[in-house]
Amino acid sequence: MTRLAGKVAVVTGGGSGFGEGIAHTFAREGASVMVADLNLEAAERVAAAIRDAGGKAHAVRADVSQGADVAAMRDATLAAFGDVHCVVNNAGTTHRNKPILDVTEEEFDRVYAVNVKSIYWSAHHFIPHFRKRGGGNFVNVASTAGIRPRPGLVWYNGSKGAVIVASKAMAAELGPDNIRVNCVNPVIGATGLLEQFMGVPDTPENRAKFLATIPMGRMSTPQDVANACLYLASDEANFITGTCIEVDGGRCV
Repeated sequence: MTRLAGKVAVVTGGGSGFGEGIAHTFAREGASVMVADLNLEAAERVAAAIRDAGGKAHAVRADVSQGADVAAMRDATLAAFGDVHCVVNNAGTTHRNKPILDVTEEEFDRVYAVNVKSIYWSAHHFIPHFRKRGGGNFVNVASTAGIRPRPGLVWYNGSKGAVIVASKAMAAELGPDNIRVNCVNPVIGATGLLEQFMGVPDTPENRAKFLATIPMGRMSTPQDVANACLYLASDEANFITGTCIEVDGGRCV
């Protein structure tokens, strides 16, 4: 039995990294997936791979910091699949790991636009649909940075803390509408943002310094993150809202 049979899911940042893993996992478990990404070519590659594997997927370009793009992403999903049950807000960015006073205003604004304002737009454009259909769920990919921050990533940490608190507040407010809101908090993973998070070149020696802070001794993988998102998106979690699952090998203990 597939765990998301008959469901329609939107996955932002679905063209690479964690989002790609989430999109493939959801499709494998029976969901129809809208793969949304700033890079349309990447989104189309993932959607095509899902279809080649026998799944259902379409691709759409979306800058999640822009309300019009998020509305268009919703409309494209409804046009393609007729419904939306779950939105995985995975798209994110960071400033490079560096001292707090070296982060420019432009970098700060971009991090908050992509990581935080995207949740605002997602809520604005999907909550009315969820209310109309009698329920739905958001899975917001935050970060261990929001609860166990590292030096050098102050404003990124703050943005992910905002996602976590906003998600809990959304869960409290939207529970009566049967709309669930949860977070997944990955520890550092070997994604396209790795060197930005580390602030140093990606060498075995530099990786070892980060791995030393993770009790299980490895980084998170797209499949690790996808497995947590899958649970939260499934009916198995239909009484779970306002929670965070740390996918971190013990980093936050």
